[in-house]
Amino acid sequence: MASSFLAGERLVRALGPGGELESEQLPRTLRAELEAALGKKLTDGDSPSGPQRLVSFRLIRDLHQHLRERDSTLYLHELLEGSEIYLPKVVKPPRNPELVARLEKIKIQLANEEYKRITRNVTCQDSRHGGTLSDLGKQVRSVKALVITIFNFIVTVAAAFVCTYLGSQYIFTEMASRVLAALIVASVVGLAELYVMVRAMEGELGEL
Repeated sequence: MASSFLAGERLVRALGPGGELESEQLPRTLRAELEAALGKKLTDGDSPSGPQRLVSFRLIRDLHQHLRERDSTLYLHELLEGSEIYLPKVVKPPRNPELVARLEKIKIQLANEEYKRITRNVTCQDSRHGGTLSDLGKQVRSVKALVITIFNFIVTVAAAFVCTYLGSQYIFTEMASRVLAALIVASVVGLAELYVMVRAMEGELGEL
């Protein structure tokens, strides 16, 4: 945080012998502090203008207050012509090596997790290790699973029809009524099976 000025030549001349502040009858303490501040130079190796003189904000406020009390025609902004606010360099503390190492480790872990998430559904196969045979095996298994599903569907619907037809003889005496009841039950069972099959296929497609 800034707390001082880099005094310009105008303020130095005003405080010197025959300067504008000589007639303002500055308090001895204030003059001594100002002369001490202007006599002490700050050497800043990074400053292109070389040595600079530092005057604290407190001394400038005291000088301003004294000029106001005397109703002086000398204004503070005139004395500060050519002066600049001094901003000291901010020295960054060295980073803890252990903390840096932990942060790097966490970054690597997060990168690996992100990579695994992105490549979760990507399969890389080397043709030199039987990639074509592996694809053929997957297709055969898919066809086999489809055939089994269709077979189970047919068997389930047929079993529902037969069971209903045989069981309805205790309720209906006419052949047409028994067949109609068996068809209705078989249709309901078939629709339920189709619904389950569609939901299962949607789940498999969602995982791809």
